[in-house]
Amino acid sequence: MRTVLEPTDDELEAARRVVADHLEPTPTVTIALRGRATLAKLENLQPTGSFKVRGAFAAIDAARRADPGGAVITASAGNHGLGIAHASNVLGVRATVVVPVNASAAKVQKLREFDIELIQFGRSFDDAQAHGMELAEQRSIRFISPFNDSNVIAGQATAFDELLVQAPDIEHLVISVGGGGLLSGALMSRDVHRRGDVRITGVQPEESAALYHVLRGATMSEVTHHPTIADGLAGGGDDGAITNELIERHKIALVLVPEGAIRRAVRETIEANGIVMEGSAAASYAAITENFVDDTRSRIGFVVSGRNISHELLIELVQEPRS
Repeated sequence: MRTVLEPTDDELEAARRVVADHLEPTPTVTIALRGRATLAKLENLQPTGSFKVRGAFAAIDAARRADPGGAVITASAGNHGLGIAHASNVLGVRATVVVPVNASAAKVQKLREFDIELIQFGRSFDDAQAHGMELAEQRSIRFISPFNDSNVIAGQATAFDELLVQAPDIEHLVISVGGGGLLSGALMSRDVHRRGDVRITGVQPEESAALYHVLRGATMSEVTHHPTIADGLAGGGDDGAITNELIERHKIALVLVPEGAIRRAVRETIEANGIVMEGSAAASYAAITENFVDDTRSRIGFVVSGRNISHELLIELVQEPRS
């Protein structure tokens, strides 16, 4: 396991600069969640449809500065790969993206539109990551983890730099968690802005909740994963990752959301708010609307972390019988 440290002040500042140079701030709007006014940070409006492009720009920029003319490789369930593909094309860095063979077809199709080397390997993120790290060692190039990387975390922190300016009255932030990069970025930003008053809760799908169990003493290999439409959260996590340490140190509560609630949330947010979000984002929506988060009074918000859901799945969810 690589040793990764939390982002330094210089890395946080470098991330702010490259993100500001290449990405527009996304809006934070107020929407109604079953009548409750709720803040929503619309990261689904990013050029790749996900917040992951922030960390990708920060990590690609850092790699380029460290080794001009070098190449990078990453593993992804989809959205991080799209971020790396976009950022590498913009910044002129050669990139390889490894995804599982059963990765979201919608995300794989979008990856094929970029000038990258795309490799499909294994049937899980862990398989893809192991292969990507092996290739990185063989080729002597930099491996960029979707979460266990200080520059990636610094890039994700920029979402909350924006949110805390756009919605200074926020009291409680709910964040979907896979490997913990987005949540760790929020913690970095909260510290920088001295907003310790903002409560943060993490959400994982009940069917694939590695970090939840690891923080209770399990190892990643001991966690059983089942299929979930929150594919961006599934499987992720490394034993000993800096994200694990940050989340544990800040005593962040993680709650689990059942699959049925996530499926309902995708449909409901389209019908009630006209927002398309994938299952990973819908996990946070469901946690708030169905009271898995123990908070009915605070000024609460969540991140609409991605929109890259296949049309077929979207149609299936919209047509499901109401329960």
